[in-house]
Amino acid sequence: MFHKTSFTTLIIGVFVVYVLHTCWVMYGIVYTKPCDESSGVHCVTPYLAKKPRLQLSIYTSLKATGDGNPNLILYIEDFDIHSKFERKINVSIPKKTRNNGTLYTYVFVHQAGVSPWHDNKEVHLVAQLTSYMVLKPQEVNLISGEDPTQQSEPHRKTTNVPDRPVAHWRSRLTFNIMADDFSFDGESLPGDVHRYMKILQYGKKVQYLPILFVDLLSNRVKDLVVINSSTTELPLTVSYDTISLGKLRFWIHMQDAVYSLQQFGFTEKDADEIKGIFVDTNLYFLALTFFVAAFHLLFDFLAFKNDISFWKKKKSMVGMSSKAVLWRCFSTIVIFLYLLDEQTSMLILIPAGVGSIIEVWKVKKAFKMQIHWHGLKPTFKFGTSDESERRTEAYDTQAMKYLSYLLYPLCIGGAGYSLVYVKYKSWYSWLINSLVNGVYAFGFLFMLPQLFVNYKFKSVAHLPWKAFMYKAFNTFIDDVFAFIITMPTSHRLACFRDDVVFLGYLYQRWLYPVDKSRVNEYGQSYDEKPKGKPHKD
Repeated sequence: MFHKTSFTTLIIGVFVVYVLHTCWVMYGIVYTKPCDESSGVHCVTPYLAKKPRLQLSIYTSLKATGDGNPNLILYIEDFDIHSKFERKINVSIPKKTRNNGTLYTYVFVHQAGVSPWHDNKEVHLVAQLTSYMVLKPQEVNLISGEDPTQQSEPHRKTTNVPDRPVAHWRSRLTFNIMADDFSFDGESLPGDVHRYMKILQYGKKVQYLPILFVDLLSNRVKDLVVINSSTTELPLTVSYDTISLGKLRFWIHMQDAVYSLQQFGFTEKDADEIKGIFVDTNLYFLALTFFVAAFHLLFDFLAFKNDISFWKKKKSMVGMSSKAVLWRCFSTIVIFLYLLDEQTSMLILIPAGVGSIIEVWKVKKAFKMQIHWHGLKPTFKFGTSDESERRTEAYDTQAMKYLSYLLYPLCIGGAGYSLVYVKYKSWYSWLINSLVNGVYAFGFLFMLPQLFVNYKFKSVAHLPWKAFMYKAFNTFIDDVFAFIITMPTSHRLACFRDDVVFLGYLYQRWLYPVDKSRVNEYGQSYDEKPKGKPHKD
């Protein structure tokens, strides 16, 4: 017991150190010490303090270097940096871009009345207006073979979906200017902001020009539009607002983190899920999300650890519903395949895959299964059950018999309805969706046999309560994530469904209290201690 406690304590200690270190790093990012000119330190002052007359010019170009006849798409002569705006303009699409090419934009802030290409006090940034993604497979009605969208749009031609990346138009361009009247210490400029700074020196006086920032986190997958060969113009929404220094530094770090994930193989869709966490929530809620995610990770690890430890020592299935274990294994595999088919975020997919592997291992333990290999042919051998286990199995079978009268008609009816009225990519997609809808909508019914077995035995001592409590905490944390991370609606509703089941187990926990000092009739105690004195009745 000492070794287990010390290991758990070590993990919690590492977790606390990680959270404190992250808070310290975040404080260092958000807070920047201003320069004190009275102390004789070399300061870099803002050029905007003079209130110069500025101009905004936005161009498009086929090349990132600016060559190739840039085209002016937006021009604001008297540009007030403190006045936010949002404008929708139409942009001409060159022939090369229509043929799966790239289009760039140049955002200039420069002196009014001076060409941005010849102004020594201009600041500019280059960003892509195009992105590349593989198109989603076309969905059709599997019975009629028709696409409902084509019925409403008869002029639309049916085309095969290419399996190569296709150019998409980024319909939003968001940029900011750091408008704080802030003086930097010339000897300790923050590295994240420094690369966005353009510095001018007038004798001993040093100034930095307006810090321009193009917000790439606001480029969402939902805003992408497919570019085809017949497209000559596309709309572009240009948004501008000021940004504080603290938020600018934080946004630069988050933008770099998303870019690093894409370099490690994250797709545009995976990166979009992370962008949504930052863009669609305010900073206070984002800080709450960080702590929630950190605790979710801790509870996930502790739940896996205690769950595996419990089942590793498990020798008897007395009081445990073997059918519920088998159902959990089946449902987690179906959910994993469904999330994989829906191309869900890796933040959801990876834990689902790990959970599926653990549930398969539990089934092997629950049915006392042994696998013997004769070459490439496996042979399965199942263990025998004692009297108490057979009694548990009888209660389990009785509960499943009553549930089957309700569950099977509902699942078959739902699958038939979706086949007739809903469109799918393939028959496999329909099968997986039908199974997962049954799991999500009625799957909690399969958790009821364990409640029935507990009721018959008038005991809950046989359950892995440590792992269960960690999972219960994560259930409520999942309720928070259900509103933050993009996921299928059925998966989101399942998070709240688990709350009801947890309350049922909690009620039985109160109804059938466990005497921790007594070994129960199944030969188990609440906390299985390696060394303990026998209790004298």
